[in-house]
Amino acid sequence: MEGRRFDAVVVGAGFAGLYMLHRLRRAGLSVRVLERADGVGGTWYWNRYPGARCDVESVEYSFSFDEDLQQDWEWSERYAGQPEILRYLNHVADRFDLWRDIDLRIAVTAARFDEASDEWAVETSGGPVTARYLIMATGCLSSANVPDIAGLSSFEGQVLHTGQWPREGVDFSGQRVGVIGTGSSGIQAIPIIARVAADLTVFQRTAAYTVPARNRPLEPDELRNVKARYSDLRAANRLLAGGFGSRSRAGTTSALEVDPDARHAAYEERWQQGGFTFLGAFTDLILNRDANETAAEFVRAKIRATVDDPTTVEMLMPSQVIGCKRLCLDSGYYETFNRPNVHLVDLRRTPIERVTRTGIRTTEGEHRLDTVVLATGFDAMTGSLLRVDIHGRDGLALREAWAAGPRTYLGLGVPGFPNLFVVTGPGSPSVLTNMVVSIEQHVEWIAECIERLRADGYTRIEATEDAADRWVLYVNAVADATLFPTCNSWYLGANIPGKPRVFMPLPGFPPYAEQCRLIAENGYEGFALGP
Repeated sequence: MEGRRFDAVVVGAGFAGLYMLHRLRRAGLSVRVLERADGVGGTWYWNRYPGARCDVESVEYSFSFDEDLQQDWEWSERYAGQPEILRYLNHVADRFDLWRDIDLRIAVTAARFDEASDEWAVETSGGPVTARYLIMATGCLSSANVPDIAGLSSFEGQVLHTGQWPREGVDFSGQRVGVIGTGSSGIQAIPIIARVAADLTVFQRTAAYTVPARNRPLEPDELRNVKARYSDLRAANRLLAGGFGSRSRAGTTSALEVDPDARHAAYEERWQQGGFTFLGAFTDLILNRDANETAAEFVRAKIRATVDDPTTVEMLMPSQVIGCKRLCLDSGYYETFNRPNVHLVDLRRTPIERVTRTGIRTTEGEHRLDTVVLATGFDAMTGSLLRVDIHGRDGLALREAWAAGPRTYLGLGVPGFPNLFVVTGPGSPSVLTNMVVSIEQHVEWIAECIERLRADGYTRIEATEDAADRWVLYVNAVADATLFPTCNSWYLGANIPGKPRVFMPLPGFPPYAEQCRLIAENGYEGFALGP
């Protein structure tokens, strides 16, 4: 590979990288996908922890670009688990003969734009390559956040991170296990670990809202019905704010416009149905704090009714707006705290002082452990981009350009960095949507843009400073009209010490996609094109 030139280099071989390769290759470009793992799958390659499962229904969390693919593939469960999603992505790589243009075990370390040639010089662990276009398909949730806890390196037991799980799996039988973190990965893993561990201690900083997934096998008749109207389902999803959920009936009124009994019945119906449909019960749950509180209190009442120990109930009681942190889906999470081998530690009351050789010491004493599981999430949206030392025009470093927070145009382009595209970058709907829908929309926009550039004889495209400034203001205005920014979440980068507090995703997929379409139709308004 060393010294070779391509029309495009794509970094990452998850959903985004695989489709980007397929789409650009179909347009006649020479493309190389560089992937640091020894297999495809992206986040579904690394996140092999017990209970890892998608929180969007499998028939929706899948590619729509090929009718034969979606007709032929048989999903087994309502919410596919990690092994099934990984099999699916390997099938996609096989089906479309993608392997011949993918280099595995290749880490991209740096990239520098050459203004004389309008090309990117890319440094990798396999040697340098050059490309006209550099496309970062590195994922929003792929840079593991390993917290700086005093003494962690001194622990003599096993330390694991949910986002870097061993391929061979882990046997917790008879072990004393500590799990730090109660976000999505912790909430999925904790019930599974509790079944086999001798003792499980959960270290919680912030109590989370979680609703039942109600996962189940998919019946053949249900799959046949979905496949018979797949195109209608996909079209309906693209008209929804999150790009999914059209299989469920959405609420049409405010939570404050119905009487308490009707409101409770609506929440109960969705609680029994399971999934993200819960926040779709009414139209204003993420817009109005009083409306939101009715949903939050419903979940709190479920916690009180489920968990036996009053002290544990109090610790599990979330106080923030429901939905300002990503809502979690679970399979028996709250019920797990009724097990005699499961203990909850509230880190707000008794913080961790340090990790010792034999366990974790908080301000109230030491918990002796054999294994520590870090369910501490990711340096979301920007972590994987900034891990690569990217330099644009005049040697400008991306890390320097984003010192005050990420600044993009459409989440696709960055001023000062010509011919660089980001798939589902900050400033796009990304993590507030069904990621596959957002990925397909971005990949298709990027591919069509490159085709137009080539057809018209352009060798350079760059987001303008003015367009990026206006876009950042727009993203902030839309976010500020919602309740999303009201709590410290990874949407704001609040889980990473020292990271600028900027709300990174843009709420609302349909208006975003329409703006992207119009900008392309208007000759890529907001971008500077050059020969």
